[in-house]
Amino acid sequence: MPVTVYNSGMSERILTILPVYNEVAHVGAVLDETLRYCRDVLVVNDGSRDGTTALLAGRSDVQVINHPTNSGYGAALCTGFQHAFRKDYDIVVTIDCDGQHQPCRILQFVEACRSVDVVSGSRYLHSFRDDSRPPEQRQRINQILTAELNEQLGLQLTDTFCGFKAYRVEALKQVQFTEPGYAMPLEFWVQAAALGLKIAELPVPRIYLDENRSFGGSLDDADTRLAVYRDAFQRALQAVGGWKKPASVSPVSVLSARECPPDRLP
Repeated sequence: MPVTVYNSGMSERILTILPVYNEVAHVGAVLDETLRYCRDVLVVNDGSRDGTTALLAGRSDVQVINHPTNSGYGAALCTGFQHAFRKDYDIVVTIDCDGQHQPCRILQFVEACRSVDVVSGSRYLHSFRDDSRPPEQRQRINQILTAELNEQLGLQLTDTFCGFKAYRVEALKQVQFTEPGYAMPLEFWVQAAALGLKIAELPVPRIYLDENRSFGGSLDDADTRLAVYRDAFQRALQAVGGWKKPASVSPVSVLSARECPPDRLP
């Protein structure tokens, strides 16, 4: 059964989605921890070739959707979103499966999402005791694109690319995703701004267990990756009929930093 979270007499159905590609070293431990905080967990296995598929086949405590070939980070999330739509979930949480995100924060994201449309993790709102130093080029690209999005869209984001998020499903249904790869968050932010979605950022620690992660092929070159992301941003702007910067900046709620809670599901 899905976890039921009670709020003012109303029950909510929560799904946590983990896009996975070649994460055999981390996926087992991450799933074990995630199940402490959310009973309904979906893994979208995006064509893994490293033993992840066999490991997932041996688990009966999570839902699994397998892509036959690697389709991309954005495509994996979209598969998860469509599953959430079909199964009538109310809130979707997304976390990465490489150990960057702490599943114990899932309940914080769910709680915050009751008053907004999307809660996005930010690694730069608050300093935590055990923060890792971010890979220089990844931080640089994030800073550049966050500044460009804020300037163009009139937002106040501090972290464009954090994969730890919570979405209200009714709001998520309004978004039309076309970007299959790592540029998908840029498309989301353009549409979120165009739709006037209510946004909040929640501080999360900076945890980097694999600073040399491959983005695939030419995207491992930072300048190439930045150019690809900028192209995706422009396509997203064109898809909403162009964009005129609003006269005022759209508010982004900033939530207070909290330690990882010790509580788990009852």
